Amino acid sequence: MMKVGLFIPCYVDAVYPEVGVATYRLLRHLGVDVAYPEGQTCCGQPMANAGFEGQAVPLARKFEERFKEFDYVVAPSVSCTAFVRINYPRLLSHECQTAGKAMDVVEFLHDVLKVSGPLGTFPHKVSLHNSCHGVRELGLSAPSEMNVSKFNKIRDLLQLVKDCEVVEPERPDECCGFGGMFSVEETAVSAQMGRDKLERHIQTGADYVTGPDCSCLMHMAGVAKRQGLKTVEFKHVVEILAAGL
Repeated sequence: MMKVGLFIPCYVDAVYPEVGVATYRLLRHLGVDVAYPEGQTCCGQPMANAGFEGQAVPLARKFEERFKEFDYVVAPSVSCTAFVRINYPRLLSHECQTAGKAMDVVEFLHDVLKVSGPLGTFPHKVSLHNSCHGVRELGLSAPSEMNVSKFNKIRDLLQLVKDCEVVEPERPDECCGFGGMFSVEETAVSAQMGRDKLERHIQTGADYVTGPDCSCLMHMAGVAKRQGLKTVEFKHVVEILAAGL
């Protein structure tokens, strides 16, 4: 049986621990031999994005040490997964062992486990948010700027949840404006992009906005709170997939 190491990113651990718990529960429900290695830390993405790649190298080495024995490293975060997969081979001087094993939980469920049976139940209308890293670096859905056949792995999984109605907003893969350091350095632009994206999600009439990255959901939830909007809530996709199990 394959061995899976569960990687929980910093902001999930600190702000959205329920997403980490839901990921673990769902993997165990599907019969996966999953473990949570103690002593894991940040993957190094914030430092590298801020222009301090050298400070990310020790964290990449520690990540390698903690997860090298696993067949797959699964995380509920498209941005952290993309950072490990794409940047670790460049940051580390030796052959990187974990980059090729790192997978977002959506692609692991869809591409490796090939989940096709019914999951939980979630009797709500949800608007699907396609995070940029997921679309353009991990291939969770078809980028709208490419002349390729349409697909969406997140939607495929959500359709296995009983009573869950899935819709998408206009401009389905347009950025919400978070972008990590971008939201700090270009606050006004980031906030306006968030307002525009949130409005398109609300126009779908959905009860919830869902997606594969808590950072995007956190950004839009912050915009909604600041505007006093209470018509829509936010849940990571893995919480919906695990609901009612």
